[in-house]
Formats: sequence, C-alpha cells, structure tokens
Amino acid sequence: MQSVQDIAREIVAREGGFVDDPDDPGGATKHGVTIHTMQRLGLDLNGDGTVDRKDVEAITTTQAVEIYVEHYFTRPGIAQLPEPLQASVFDMMVNSGSNAVKVLQRLLTDMGFACIPDGAIGPQTITAAQRAMEAAPGHLSDAYAIARRNYYYRIADARPASRKYARRRNGGKGGWITRAEEFMSPKYHLTEAQHKARVAAWG
Repeated sequence: MQSVQDIAREIVAREGGFVDDPDDPGGATKHGVTIHTMQRLGLDLNGDGTVDRKDVEAITTTQAVEIYVEHYFTRPGIAQLPEPLQASVFDMMVNSGSNAVKVLQRLLTDMGFACIPDGAIGPQTITAAQRAMEAAPGHLSDAYAIARRNYYYRIADARPASRKYARRRNGGKGGWITRAEEFMSPKYHLTEAQHKARVAAWG
C-alpha cells in the first residue's frame, strides 16, 4: 500500500509547476497549491507581510507535499475512512476541497447509508462508509470514482469556462476525467465515443 506521502508526491507531480489560469477559480497555483489556500493558511513564504503571487511562485515540492498531507488528509480525517477510499478522496480533496467528502456522503446516502452532505468527516460519515464497505467491498471505491467523474462533468455542464478541464481540444477526455478514472477499475472507464457523446451538448 502506498504511503500518504507517496500519494501526495504523485499529486504534486501531476499538478505541475506554476500556473495562473484566468479560467481557474483557484487563481494562481503551483504544485496544485492555490493562492487562496496559502492565504487561508497564512503561508507568507518570503516574509513581506502579504501572501500573494510571489509566495505561490516560491513554494517547493516538499512544502506542497507537507501541505497536502497535513491539511488535506490528516486534518479532514481521511484516515478514518475505509482504506480503499482514502487515496481517491485525498486526491479529490486536493482538487475540489470539501466537495470530495460531499460526493462521498451523497453516494453513501444513495446506497442506503444516510449521512448529511456537509463536507466534514464525522462519526456519521465514518459509520456510513464502513457499513457501505461491508455491504459492497468490491464496489464502493469504483462507485466513488464514478460519482467523482460525474461531479466533474456536471461542473463543466454548468460552467463553460471549466469545460477545458473535462474535454481536451481534440474532444478527448480532459484532465479531470482521466484523473477520476485513475481510481476506478478499467472496466468502468468511458470509451472515447462515450465521453464524446457525454460532452456533445457543449458544442
């Protein structure tokens, strides 16, 4: 089993270097760590009294890994979820914040293990996840990854500026979709034809 640090390093490698995409609500980002996250955590790396673009540019891969492990895995309580879910929830937490937990909570409720979709991992969510894992041990992680993929498609449905993250310029699967599919069995991956049919309404 991969360590949390290994998973975090993979996320950093996948996220890449500094980006400031005007279509990304997260704003300036490096190694996947956004300026909003750094401001929330008070990470004034250059000590000038302000957390701004320069601090984002200065963040190292080691610092990014530490931020992910502490603030996106340890503090949210992901370690209390069933082990097969942890990597995918952790990865989505980095990508989408508490929506990663809300997607899980809605899935659990749909499976008959009700919990409030508040984005926080508490006793109710932990118990529901454990019961769902006992009921469907070979399916829960796939079901979560599929729900995650559907979440990304819905964002792109509603926000045209985000469609480039779900669909490449050539019409193929964008980064959001391939990222979700990394955490599910290959048999649940959409074919290119299925993906193109799903996004056809985007024009």
